[in-house]
Amino acid sequence: MEVIELFKRLLSFPSVTPDDAGSLEFIADYLADFERLHFDKNGVKNLFLYKKFGEGEHLCFAGHVDVVPPGEGWQSDPFEPVEKDGYIYGRGAQDMKSGVAAFVQACKEAKDFNGTLSILLTSDEEGEAKWGTRYALEELARMHLLPDYAIVAEPTCEERFGDAIKIGRRGSINGVIEKIGKQGHAAYPEKAINPIHKVAQVLPKMAGVDLDEGDEFFAPSKFVITDIRAGMEVTNVTPGKLKMMFNVRNNTKTTMQDIERFVHRYFDGMNYTLQLSQSAKPFITDPKSKVVRLIDAAIQKVTGITPKHSTAGGTSDARFFAEHGVKTIEFGVRNDTIHAPNERTHKDEVVGLYEVFKEVIRSF
Repeated sequence: MEVIELFKRLLSFPSVTPDDAGSLEFIADYLADFERLHFDKNGVKNLFLYKKFGEGEHLCFAGHVDVVPPGEGWQSDPFEPVEKDGYIYGRGAQDMKSGVAAFVQACKEAKDFNGTLSILLTSDEEGEAKWGTRYALEELARMHLLPDYAIVAEPTCEERFGDAIKIGRRGSINGVIEKIGKQGHAAYPEKAINPIHKVAQVLPKMAGVDLDEGDEFFAPSKFVITDIRAGMEVTNVTPGKLKMMFNVRNNTKTTMQDIERFVHRYFDGMNYTLQLSQSAKPFITDPKSKVVRLIDAAIQKVTGITPKHSTAGGTSDARFFAEHGVKTIEFGVRNDTIHAPNERTHKDEVVGLYEVFKEVIRSF
């Protein structure tokens, strides 16, 4: 089987989170000469395949087989891949069955490698991700099987295949502020404490504000308000409480404690509560590290392009590798149709990605 045939086969599995739809067993059988470990919990399936060629370092390719629901607006069955004008259409074509097909085929064809090659796949990246890669890595750590390096094949390219890799990701901190007031009649505002009026005074100093200056790798951490609600949708009653929700995609310069101090600076003296939770921590992989140098060289050799090093975008399972000290990067096809109707990727990109991964394995 060649990489495009494998890609189409993977697209045919209706693997909507957290259902792998049999795709993980198919991949395990396809790589029958790799040792296999299953880490399944709470309806989530995780597959770890590994093969020790020698005593050298351990390189892991990682990704997910689950996809978001297709939604409406498709011109063809989202789980019956269609090829048209060089593009292959199907849910998961970019995010990220192209990446999975590329590294599975590259690993299958690997003959010589001075170390251990492995693949970690989950069926719960698009969902809560609680029992997916995070859980599997905890089990691998317990078994002393963590890799030294990881390549997560998420779609990273922007305008042209090969133009960007991710060497880090911002974190994500969510917050909820509740400002307590005193409900009253709109005609007697002096007898009430209107939380809307109180919060309105500080909003210009908080909304959209940069919490740091950023650096050469990260944009500034920005305080983004996502929701404000209060009252009973009537015109003659002032509310007794206001709820404001926000998100900060933080770089390595801003912590939860910094955000707590920032909120308190403007809400000091008000009767309020603050809840903070961190769903992802920021990380950066040294651009001089082995995995970055090798992926850069492989992309240059295959495409003639020198990729930029990016940390933009949302979160991915790469963050879980970084938490274990694994030097991690992301590289995949373009990301212009991810999660959209008629998701597609050009077959030349899939072949190119496979060639890049083959070159990384060869030169490792």
